[in-house]
Amino acid sequence: MTSRKDIPLSVLDLSPIQAGGTPADALHRTLDLARHAERWHYHRYWLAEHHGMPGIASAATAVAIGYVAGGTERIRVGSGGIMLSNHAPLIIAEQFGTLESLYPGRIDLGLGRAPGSNQAVMRAMRRRMESDGEEFPEQLAELRAFLAPRQEGRMVRAIPGEGLDIPIWLLGSSDFSARLAARLGLPFAFAGQFSPAYMQTALSLYRGGFQPSPVLAKPYAMVGVNVFAADSADEAHYLSTSQQQMHLNLQRGIPGQMPPPVRSMEGLWLPHEKAGVESTLRASIIGDPQMVKEQLETFAASTQADELIINSMIYDHAARLRSYEIVAQAWRG
Repeated sequence: MTSRKDIPLSVLDLSPIQAGGTPADALHRTLDLARHAERWHYHRYWLAEHHGMPGIASAATAVAIGYVAGGTERIRVGSGGIMLSNHAPLIIAEQFGTLESLYPGRIDLGLGRAPGSNQAVMRAMRRRMESDGEEFPEQLAELRAFLAPRQEGRMVRAIPGEGLDIPIWLLGSSDFSARLAARLGLPFAFAGQFSPAYMQTALSLYRGGFQPSPVLAKPYAMVGVNVFAADSADEAHYLSTSQQQMHLNLQRGIPGQMPPPVRSMEGLWLPHEKAGVESTLRASIIGDPQMVKEQLETFAASTQADELIINSMIYDHAARLRSYEIVAQAWRG
C-alpha cells in the first residue's frame, strides 16, 4: 500500500491578479511561490493557459514557464495546461523544445483541449469557430511526431524540439482525455479543483482502459484539488472566499480580478448562485493543519491519486505561502 509520504505534492498556479494589481505583480508573486515550493519539496509547478481573463496572468504560458524555470533550480515546471486547439502543434513543439533545451530534465507539457477563453477571444486567436475539441487527437499525434527522433524525408522539423524527451500529460475535466490518455498509455491529470462531479468516473475510465506504452507501464493519475490552509479553521474559511467570489463572477459572466476575502458570502450571492459555486468547489479542502492533513489523506485515498496538485487561490501572498507551507508540513510530517 502506498504511503502518504510517497505521494508527491505539486503546485497549480494561474498567477492570480489581485484587485487593483497588475499582471507584473502577479507574475513576480508566481516566481516567489515557486521558489518557496521548491524549498518545501513540491515536485512540480504548473501554470495554466487562460485568455482574456482579468484575474489571470498566465496567458503566455510558455513564457511564464521559462520565467519560473529560470528563477528556480530543481523543481519541474510545466503547463497545466496548454490548450492545444489554440495553437499550431509545430509552435508548441518549438516552444517546449526551447524550454527543455534551456532547462533539461525539468519541463512538463500538459495538454488540454478546451479553449480556455470565450468566442470573441477565440476569434482573436484565429481559432476556427466550429472547432469543438474533436480534432485534439490528431493535433496531439502531430505534436508527438514533431518531438520524436528525426525521420528521413520529414519536410517540417521542430528545431528545437525534435528528439527531446519531454513528458506529455493529458489533462481533463470529463471523460474524453481520460479515455485518450488510457489508449495512448500517457499520464493523466484530472481537474478535481473545478470538476469534482466527473472525477471518479474519469479516473476509473483511465485506469480501466489503460494500455501500457513505451512511456508508461501502468497508469499514473495526478488529481487537482483546492486547498486553503491556515493556522485556524476560521482563517482558512475566510481565505477561501476570494475564490468563491471569482467563481461567482465567472458564473455571472463578469470575470474580474481576485477580490479580497470577506467574512461572509451571505448577501453577495443568490441561493441558486451559492449552489452553483459550492457544487463546483465542493471538493475543496479547508482548515487548520490537522484538518487539512486528514482531509488530504481522505481525498488521496478516495481518488487513489499517484500525485496531488494543489491549487490555492488566496488573495494575500503571505497567507498563500503559509497555506502551501502548512500543506507540505502536514503531508510530510
